[in-house]
Amino acid sequence: MSRICVVDDKPLLRDSLKETLSREDHAVETFENPTEALELVVRGEFDLVLSDLKMPRMDGVTFLRTLRERSCETPVILMTAFGSISSAVEAMKLGAFDYIQKPFEADAIVVQVERALQHGRLRSENEALRASLDDMRRRREMVGDSEEMLAIRCQIARVARSDATVLIVGESGTGKELVATAIHAQSSRADRPMLCLNCAALSGNLLESELFGHERGAFTGADRLRKGRFELADGGTLLLDEISEMALPLQAKLLRVLQEGEFERVGSSVTRRANVRVIATTNRDLDDWVARHRFRGDLFYRLNVLPVHLPPLRNRGADIRRLVDHFLKEAATRDGHKPPKVSPDAYRLLEEYRWPGNVRELENLCQRASVLAPDGLLTCDVFRGWLGGHVESASPFGDLQPGRMLEEMERRLIEKVLAENNGHRQRTARMLGMGVRTLGMKLKQWREEAESERTATRREGLEPALTA
Repeated sequence: MSRICVVDDKPLLRDSLKETLSREDHAVETFENPTEALELVVRGEFDLVLSDLKMPRMDGVTFLRTLRERSCETPVILMTAFGSISSAVEAMKLGAFDYIQKPFEADAIVVQVERALQHGRLRSENEALRASLDDMRRRREMVGDSEEMLAIRCQIARVARSDATVLIVGESGTGKELVATAIHAQSSRADRPMLCLNCAALSGNLLESELFGHERGAFTGADRLRKGRFELADGGTLLLDEISEMALPLQAKLLRVLQEGEFERVGSSVTRRANVRVIATTNRDLDDWVARHRFRGDLFYRLNVLPVHLPPLRNRGADIRRLVDHFLKEAATRDGHKPPKVSPDAYRLLEEYRWPGNVRELENLCQRASVLAPDGLLTCDVFRGWLGGHVESASPFGDLQPGRMLEEMERRLIEKVLAENNGHRQRTARMLGMGVRTLGMKLKQWREEAESERTATRREGLEPALTA
């Protein structure tokens, strides 16, 4: 429900406007004296002002000029008689949204009001989005100089030069949104908006409305026209987070936008166009989801034009110290104190931890440490308690000691990586740098050896009974 302020010295017009706009589900307050309305408008009590141009106490131009001098950007529509068009034009130069000539029909003022309210909403959304993006750029940076991170930075620079769709794949907490922001910031669209939408946070109908917008009355609760993210991001970038959670029917509509650049708002048959670069992220194996018919293959291939794979933090051990120092300094600066020091054994412990929550888990741990660090020193014992006893060696060989057979070490490594990938052979083979067929042959060999050992054990158990 929008809040509208009506300022006019004629009671009949005030009452008529209040009745008309209230039927459109707007909250309307009327004022005869512009001075009474001025303070409320400046405080942000209203979304829109309808003001007469000619009033005895303060004319509409002075009213508007006073609002703008006090940095109030609330949209203003001026109502003017036939002989005051030149004054209305002057008001437009001062920043009035529009003017409407008296006498006017009820339908005309309703349309004008809806346009002005939509303009105000879009401006507010854009300001919030730009502020959010600027804040993200100031606060967040890609930290680390490991080989993995250097490779990611190079890939970002290459991908940013293109307008093709990007699919960023990585475990939860690896920084997929951060990489997407970096791609947009280095692209030719950097001066245009970047909008984000979490596909897992909304139901199918709401997600469709968020993507493509809807017309007034398109469904229950659609009390006004709403533009979708594709329209709002026109010329810029749209980040679709957790794209794997999008329902199959909506995937078909998204595919059409990616291929043709065309879509319709919900409840509309008018085809619209948008020039938007799409970046999608997922923590799923979309190859597997396509095979299981949970994700459209054609959409996957359309998204996967420029793939970016983010390594988990456990594979970036060389970045742990820099990340810890960065997050501790960031948290301490925010809280207004010096960052705590970290003992060498604590660094080693953090480098050996598996980090199931990846960089996000490390950041949260550092924020806790910045607040709760005893005497400004973080030791191994302090971190061990916070890690909940889930510390294990980062070595893929576990407890194997030097001198064990090379084949056994290889087997332990393969089994460990296979378990981390939930038994997915293609991904495991890719991480290990071997062919899927080679991996399959090794697994088959080990199964046959294990079966032979079980058979031999059963026979040994039966021999005493047979000879008795």
